[in-house]
Amino acid sequence: MSLVKRIFSVLLSLAMILAGVSHFTMTAAFVAIVPAYLPAALALVYISGVIEILLGVALQVPSTRRLAAWGMIALFIAVLPANINQAMNNIQPPGLEMSQNMLWIRIALQFVLIAWAWWMTRPDHRAA
Repeated sequence: MSLVKRIFSVLLSLAMILAGVSHFTMTAAFVAIVPAYLPAALALVYISGVIEILLGVALQVPSTRRLAAWGMIALFIAVLPANINQAMNNIQPPGLEMSQNMLWIRIALQFVLIAWAWWMTRPDHRAA
């Protein structure tokens, strides 16, 4: 793995692990943004937190790196409804308060994260 890609994989792992931990330290804030049509909001918050932590760790293990990156892509897509719900309804739970513009920028950043994780699925092409 190239040095640049290695650095970015560590950054993505740290972001995922910190996000996952926040599901346990700011649980009520995440429950508040889960769309009402989804069942068991509390369970979904805890499950997604565990998955984020596991994927962050797995991204650093060479044998699970690609699978972890694909898992991150799936997770980033899966949590989009919560982020869209927060933006559309201007939900401002304590700990996740953002301007209306930031709420929409956060959604756009989901696509950056998807692209970042996708890059982690790609093999390195080193010049000979």
